[in-house]
Amino acid sequence: MTNFRKYSGHIVSDLLHENPIAYLMRPLHGEPLKTDFPIDVREKNGSYIVQAELPGAKKEDVIVTVDGDHFTIAAEIDQYDQKAEGEKIIQSERYFGSVRRTVRLPSMLDKSLSVAHFDNGILKLELAKERNKGSKNLEIK
Repeated sequence: MTNFRKYSGHIVSDLLHENPIAYLMRPLHGEPLKTDFPIDVREKNGSYIVQAELPGAKKEDVIVTVDGDHFTIAAEIDQYDQKAEGEKIIQSERYFGSVRRTVRLPSMLDKSLSVAHFDNGILKLELAKERNKGSKNLEIK
C-alpha cells in the first residue's frame, strides 16, 4: 500500500523530508520550529474567540498585536537542555525559534475591549468587534 504524505506547501521542506540524504542537513541539535501553529477562531456575542497552541512558549515571550481587522501572534520558543555530568544527548526533538502568524477577520476589532490570557501553552484571545482603526499590543494575563 502506498503511503501518502500531506503536502505542507513548503517545497524545500517537503523535499528535505522525502530525501534520505536530508538527514545530514537537519540541525545537529533539536528540530527546526514549525512554520506556523494551530489556531481556532470562533465568533460569539460580538467578539472573536481565538485559541492558539504555543507549546514551549513563555507568557513573557508572546506578543499579540491588534490592528484594524487583523491580529498578529508572535512568540519566541527556546529549548532548554538539562544534561547532567557524564551524559550525552542521543536524540533531541524539541523545537526552538520564532513563530509569527497574522489572521484577518471579517470585522474591525476594538483593541481597547480585547483581552489575552496565556496558560499551559494555550493563548486565548477575546477580540471585540469595532469600527475604529489603530494598533495596540495586548497585555497577556
